[in-house]
Amino acid sequence: MGKGGTLSDSVIKKIILSYSYVAIWIFLSFTVIVYNKYILDKKLYNWPYPITLTMIHMSFCSTLAVLLIKVFKLVEPVSMSRQTYLRSVVPIGALYSLSLWLSNSAYIYLSVSFIQMLKALMPVAVYSIGVFLKKESFKSDTMTNMISISFGVAIAAYGEARFDVFGVMLQLGAVAFEATRLVLIQILLTSKGINLNPITSLYYVAPCCLAFLFIPWIYVELPVLRDTSSFHFDYVVFGTNSLCAFALNLAVFLLVGKTSALTMNVAGVVKDWLLIAFSWSVIKDTVTPVNLFGYGVAFLGVAYYNHAKLQALKAREAQKKVQQGDEESGRLLEEREGGDGDGKKNESDN
Repeated sequence: MGKGGTLSDSVIKKIILSYSYVAIWIFLSFTVIVYNKYILDKKLYNWPYPITLTMIHMSFCSTLAVLLIKVFKLVEPVSMSRQTYLRSVVPIGALYSLSLWLSNSAYIYLSVSFIQMLKALMPVAVYSIGVFLKKESFKSDTMTNMISISFGVAIAAYGEARFDVFGVMLQLGAVAFEATRLVLIQILLTSKGINLNPITSLYYVAPCCLAFLFIPWIYVELPVLRDTSSFHFDYVVFGTNSLCAFALNLAVFLLVGKTSALTMNVAGVVKDWLLIAFSWSVIKDTVTPVNLFGYGVAFLGVAYYNHAKLQALKAREAQKKVQQGDEESGRLLEEREGGDGDGKKNESDN
């Protein structure tokens, strides 16, 4: 604070930068979601091949990551043994490929607004899987909060005008696989002290995703694409779409690295409301009052969950500062006692 309680220039600059990171991430995440919907929806671009689209993204991201690390040497690769790669990165890559495949497939059957409502279940899935894998401790109040979020999403689903059972199953599967991936990242990589930025993450994970997606692609989409003689590869559409997906990975690193994962969660809620408004006003998807009421209930649950996490984070930081203060006081006391002891020893020698 400066004079009169005003904020200093450095604090103002930090706040502006933080909001800029949030705005960039919201814009890119919004763009990728709407762009994918445009490509996959049969009423729009009419290219309903989610596995192929995901493979195009992974190929593009893998190529750029290899160029940045191996050719231009702008990013240092992470030291990782073959055993660590097979036990940690491969399972994470498999889950990531399934999550992307199912989430992209859901755009063919469901509206953008309803998919965002279903994504509100992500904290529920992450917490439940964390408890199951003993990464999180079970708390009755947190579980009550998770139930309230689930209840809100159930109401939103009940009021959905374009409810499609298969589409909902796809999106719920995507949420489950993504939540498991996030928990495994904490268990398998963080516990080993391995920190991957977006470039190194894509360098190791994207080729793995590509390999896992290749198997279902051969049997599910390749025969259909082979018979679709009218299709021509649009380099502008798929190139810009892949570039947006790559830029989103960088934006996630920028946002989490410069602010926190909690900030991204809060920003995600803002992005969801914007997407629902866009889906209703521009794409002309039907959003019912029951939809909004249900998502409102889920939104309050997610907001409370983020608030609880923020309070827990502040409590941990405060406790850490107290411990650091106690350690510093103990060290000074030991130095003082050591100094007094040396003085008394010198006096006795005299």
